[in-house]
Amino acid sequence: MSGKKKILIVDDAVVVRRTVADIVAADPDLEVSGTASNGRIALTKFAAQPPDLVLLDIEMPEMDGLETLVEMRKLDRRIPILMFSTLTDRGAEATLEALSRGATDYVTKPSNSDIATTSDAVTRELIPKIRALCHLPWASASAAAPIPHKPVSATPPRPHLSIFPAQLIAIGVSTGGPDALARLLPTLPAKLPVPIVIAQHMPPTFTSLLARRLSDRCAIAVKECRSGDLITPGCVFVAPGDFHMIVSAEDGVIRLRVHQGPKENFCRPSVDVLFRSVASVYGAKAMGIILTGMGQDGVKGCEVLHQTGARIIAQDEASSIVWGMPGYVARAGLADKVLPLDQIGAEIIKATSFTRSAHR
Repeated sequence: MSGKKKILIVDDAVVVRRTVADIVAADPDLEVSGTASNGRIALTKFAAQPPDLVLLDIEMPEMDGLETLVEMRKLDRRIPILMFSTLTDRGAEATLEALSRGATDYVTKPSNSDIATTSDAVTRELIPKIRALCHLPWASASAAAPIPHKPVSATPPRPHLSIFPAQLIAIGVSTGGPDALARLLPTLPAKLPVPIVIAQHMPPTFTSLLARRLSDRCAIAVKECRSGDLITPGCVFVAPGDFHMIVSAEDGVIRLRVHQGPKENFCRPSVDVLFRSVASVYGAKAMGIILTGMGQDGVKGCEVLHQTGARIIAQDEASSIVWGMPGYVARAGLADKVLPLDQIGAEIIKATSFTRSAHR
């Protein structure tokens, strides 16, 4: 027994299988337990020797990735499954459908036509996700430090915590985010009296499709932000992929702006960028929520919100796909409450409707 985490690679292109296998094998804590050129072969190997994680292509002959995913989930609900995604409208739509069917997350697929260039990009995206989903410590000094293992408890009540209803909800989320948002947002009423702004780590195209899919299943309206949008109650604004989204007060009117400033925490959109702008405009009248995700994007933004007296909620470890972002916030003592995902919707409704007298 090697003790290494076993990875099953499923892709119909031999050059992709070979390239990804080399990337995985280069990590001392990982090994390739098998490869497959289509879903039928993959299912046989999956059942015979369950891996610790599956890398699954979407477009394959005989049995495609979506069909394979469904069958794998019948055999095991817990093994992480990462979908290979192309940065196209078709690839984004298929990836979001896979996430709705039980895929854990996705990574960008290397291009057959430019394998040398894309393999470096895939390495930077793929290995941290595999390690996080396999509960391995960070392998790179450039990556975020691991969360110390110490008890987590909600922040003691703050004397300067806002006693007024929240006027804006700001959400930061990454790995596992589409599913978390698809479970959270439908719990909110159409007439929610405040706007919601969301920074979800996703590339272009994906965010517009995500917003559309969420809007289709929610009572509250969901849209991808366009620079200059007026912030209106009862609407959810998703930051566009590869753009930072900020809240801006202009001549007494609050709008959303987007820009392509430097990435923060290797991310654009960045939760920190959004949360700092929210703190500057709304202060204690905001509510920050950190959901499942890798890394520590959002911690610095939560520090600023915390200083203003804004409420902060972190998703708990048990309901998170990866307890990176919410874990850092919780362990830093910035969360007023650490809650399972299915309790956060009620907390939003409570925070946006409570009265001063009811809070005392």
